[in-house]
Amino acid sequence: MKKNVLIIGAGAVAKVVAHKCVQYGSEFGRIVIASRNAEKCRRIIGSLAWQGRLKEPAAIQAHALDAMDVEATRALIRDTGSQIVINVGSAFINMSVLRACMDTGAAYIDTAIHEDPGKVCERPPWYGNYEWKQSDECRARGVTAILGCGFDPGVVNAYAALARKRDFDRVESIDIFDVNAGSHGRYFATNFDPEINFREFTGQVWSWQNREWTANRMFEIARTEELPAVGRQRLYLTGHDELHSLSRHLDVPNIRFWMSFSEHYINVFGVLKNLGLLSERPVVTREGQTVVPLKVVKAVLPDPATLAPDYRGKTCIGTLVKGTKNGRARELFIYNVTDHRQAYAETGSQGISYTAGVPAAAAALLIARGDWDVRRMANVEELPAAPFLTLLDRMGLPSRIRECGRDVPWDKPVNNCGDAGGRVPETIAYSG
Repeated sequence: MKKNVLIIGAGAVAKVVAHKCVQYGSEFGRIVIASRNAEKCRRIIGSLAWQGRLKEPAAIQAHALDAMDVEATRALIRDTGSQIVINVGSAFINMSVLRACMDTGAAYIDTAIHEDPGKVCERPPWYGNYEWKQSDECRARGVTAILGCGFDPGVVNAYAALARKRDFDRVESIDIFDVNAGSHGRYFATNFDPEINFREFTGQVWSWQNREWTANRMFEIARTEELPAVGRQRLYLTGHDELHSLSRHLDVPNIRFWMSFSEHYINVFGVLKNLGLLSERPVVTREGQTVVPLKVVKAVLPDPATLAPDYRGKTCIGTLVKGTKNGRARELFIYNVTDHRQAYAETGSQGISYTAGVPAAAAALLIARGDWDVRRMANVEELPAAPFLTLLDRMGLPSRIRECGRDVPWDKPVNNCGDAGGRVPETIAYSG
């Protein structure tokens, strides 16, 4: 059984991961938080102490680490005796941290696909460009590497896999909906690192349609859905990490990702993009200084971690699955609703960070217990969904199913609609 956890990163998601790992400290043993800024790590530890969550303060440590430095990361893993590494730092460090884990035998967990700082929106499948190339070595070394274990990607992958195996004979389509109906009170901000967030939306939007990759422009295709807790929402077809592994592992012809954006967000985003301020390419100012526009925008926008105290409202993230069961058409929506204020009261982070961090901590716990210590590289949909979702229920992310007008816990599917009729969510409009 693996113990001793190293958390890499010190942002809002890392804060959630630390809170959840401390709650299960008796199973994890020693906990270490490391980032380039050790003071940020110490502040997370301070928040745990202030909330009275640390039963043994000495059991958690802070370290300075440049995770791009593979040798330094290897040394920290060995020096701290860490057997599980949770990477919730920038997506730019995935491959260096994975390399260090493979060299030391530590289990690896991340929440997003690796990104090359010099490339935006590469051709899919993105996992095939980086992580999957290390799969054979992981298996040969017996190293567990769980890829994309946040909420999306992560939990929504488990939703899709569960439905595919349990609730359908054949699945025709999977549509993932990500809605943040909360408000942080700022003129404009992003919920994660702006540099990573904007890179998702500045290139082509890739989706899996009729068993092939299809490209569209951002905000080109939209639909309106009536969703639990957040009501009627406008969602836009968006490229996203989970499409790349689900299209490979689930044998489903159509897999799409949809995200909600306010008109204000779209307008500001459009202005920034049209002015060239979202470019990752260096430019030279009239004063002769070389700057990267996207990094300048990142510098002037609010730190995502500072949004939490003022956040109000809820998120709704789920997977709509359509197909057939026993020769009859069937569709169901598996989802979670998270309240920003409740997330902040528990962890000091807002709901988006909460939904990303709790699944990573749950994955670490499943590795520690042996359930997910598979000694190979795997995306979430390749792993048993039931223990994961059961643990998430207990850790603050309960899942439910809507089908035929009924709403039940995820482990109590409707199975027989009878005369209930109706569908949830309800598609109001679709345009392109």
